[in-house]
Amino acid sequence: MSSTTPEAVGGLTRDVAPHPADVGPLEQQHLQSANYRAVADDSRITRTHWHIATANGLGWGFDGMDGVIFALIAPLVIQEFSLTVPEYRSGLQISLFIGIAGLYVWPWLADRYGRRTLLAVNIALFSLLMPVVALSPTFAVFVIARSAVGFALNGEWSLGSMLVAETWPARLRGRVISINRAAWCFGASLAGAITGIAAAAWGWRVAVMVPGVIALLAIYVRATCPESPYWVRAQDRKARVRVALQHGMPVSDEDRAWFLKADKVGLSQLFLPDTLPSTLVALFVACCSTCIFGTVGGWMPYYLATEKHWSTEEYSWFYVCWGIAGFFGLCLAGWLADRVGRRVGFIVTLLEGAVFLTAWIYTDSHLLLWLFGLAWSFGFLGFWGPSTVLTAEIFPTRIRGVANGAVWAVAYFVGFVLWPFVTVALQQATGSFALAFLCIPVFMVLMALGVWLWVPEHSGKDLNQISV
Repeated sequence: MSSTTPEAVGGLTRDVAPHPADVGPLEQQHLQSANYRAVADDSRITRTHWHIATANGLGWGFDGMDGVIFALIAPLVIQEFSLTVPEYRSGLQISLFIGIAGLYVWPWLADRYGRRTLLAVNIALFSLLMPVVALSPTFAVFVIARSAVGFALNGEWSLGSMLVAETWPARLRGRVISINRAAWCFGASLAGAITGIAAAAWGWRVAVMVPGVIALLAIYVRATCPESPYWVRAQDRKARVRVALQHGMPVSDEDRAWFLKADKVGLSQLFLPDTLPSTLVALFVACCSTCIFGTVGGWMPYYLATEKHWSTEEYSWFYVCWGIAGFFGLCLAGWLADRVGRRVGFIVTLLEGAVFLTAWIYTDSHLLLWLFGLAWSFGFLGFWGPSTVLTAEIFPTRIRGVANGAVWAVAYFVGFVLWPFVTVALQQATGSFALAFLCIPVFMVLMALGVWLWVPEHSGKDLNQISV
């Protein structure tokens, strides 16, 4: 059962082959699995690593399908239920607000019960709930069902990326998480195709049903992932120290201090002296990310439909191309994050997106709307790669789930619940989304400046070198 492990059980060293007697009881159980043994040895990349990456990518793909389909069908839902823009915004914000609970609950559970099982459960719930949305007879039922879908799927913001960060070698972590995040773009593109074909021909209800059916394929893939060696060893370390303390056995100062923090995981740990700087950096990055995306990502279809007079079919196919362009931006950002540094990956994509988004807002040319739109998606979506990598790696294993959940829950509330009030207020005051959209390049430039000044560089570092 011996294997080359990423860290000694309960310790901090890497690439040490422990004697079987040094392996904790929980890890001894997991070592019976070939998949677990494959990821416990990070000296080589195996099929199991790619299996985990695929599982995470599928989750982000469905998150992209979910978010974009609901954005694309917004004009159709508003029309069917005879809603005003503020009424639709209020319903959307209710569902987003309830969905915030999912951002925290799923990672909180992952810190207690492990990563792998929850990966399969949350995608299964998404698959079961999408048909409920499609069958909604009233807007109130639509909002309730949409809230349940959001609660289920919001676990994607943390679960899969944590498992990738805890199983893939440090030298590839930025690229793999960014490419996984880029699967969101393919999901968004597929959502555009689904809406362009299904919604245009048979209505928005059919378009909403399709992702739920496709998601059934992901359940098996996720259910067969191994557990995170980092999480397993943390549980063994807690059990070992707890038994020693209960029986009055000698415990090192390092183990005692670690146990006092790891035994009862809660929000208060985000504000301890050793984690507060990471918490503030992660909140800055996450809140900027959601405010930037929440405006344009949520309202672009309505803007193109009402102010640029694009048909449902055209803006749906625009989303297909927009998502594909964003995929390459995420891939570049991930490559830069690993080869040059996290901050460079952030800054290059943020500034590129800000320039072309500004040009897109000011143009009236139909051709330039397409060209500039595809150009700004490269950076606008690309910076999400380093953003997701940073929040997945910056916290210690003992609270990685809780911390990710709390940070993204706050960011979700700020960017997707509070900030839309500003967006719609500007639209109502000016009669156009142009001014609201112009706030976003400003956000992107300010975020790039903040990243340069405050974000630490973690490229190539083992997770335990970043924080324990």
